[in-house]
Amino acid sequence: MAAPMSLADYSLEELLDEAQRRINCVKAPGNRGVILMGPPGAGKGTQAPKLKDELCACHLSTGDLLRSAVSRGTELGNQAKAIMDRGDLVSDDIVNGIVAEAIDAPECEKAFILDGYPRTVQQAKALDDILTQKGKQIDDVVQLDIEDDILTERITGRWIHKASGRSYHTKFNPPKEAGVDDVTGEPLYQRPDDTAEVLPKRLQNYHAQTTPVIDYYKHAGKVKVINADAKMSTVWERMKAALGISGE
Repeated sequence: MAAPMSLADYSLEELLDEAQRRINCVKAPGNRGVILMGPPGAGKGTQAPKLKDELCACHLSTGDLLRSAVSRGTELGNQAKAIMDRGDLVSDDIVNGIVAEAIDAPECEKAFILDGYPRTVQQAKALDDILTQKGKQIDDVVQLDIEDDILTERITGRWIHKASGRSYHTKFNPPKEAGVDDVTGEPLYQRPDDTAEVLPKRLQNYHAQTTPVIDYYKHAGKVKVINADAKMSTVWERMKAALGISGE
């Protein structure tokens, strides 16, 4: 494994950017809720860390939250583990409860980004109730939009840093060193379902699940559709403009 990076490994520009991010975080007004949606390969893994930094938000992925709850042995985590060990799907009540607990974390005080949740209209309605009780709400639903036939090349070249969720691509967004995370120097991994054979079924499931959820939030006027068929830097600029985020 590569050695962890030190301050000397960063340029002055990168250090100044980090300092500015921390200043912006202190000044952030808080209580902003964002849902990030998009098919596999649309670029959520690349854009989510940037959005997290800009909004001083926590990034809540339901898969990561479930694994964390199970590994920590929480009450809901133990319930989820028992269900998954039987090969059954975790119920909405448990998923909703785990998300509700996560949103209370200190790192979610300023803002939160939900990724992979809600997956159904029933979960969306439950989320509305949860947030109302906490004095929060969903302000924006960012939909990364891209045609299915463009996604195969993106998917099969994708590599991920497991701890942070940072996403790279061998062609479109390569790490500085092949197979290694830019920030930590830790190894990257490729998901076993990031293959051309599995992708069509994943896309079919995505559209079947998310189309009603997107329609639900469209009725509330909260959906921001972003054309994701572009360079990652261009997509990021489009996201910032849609969300009213200023700065470089």
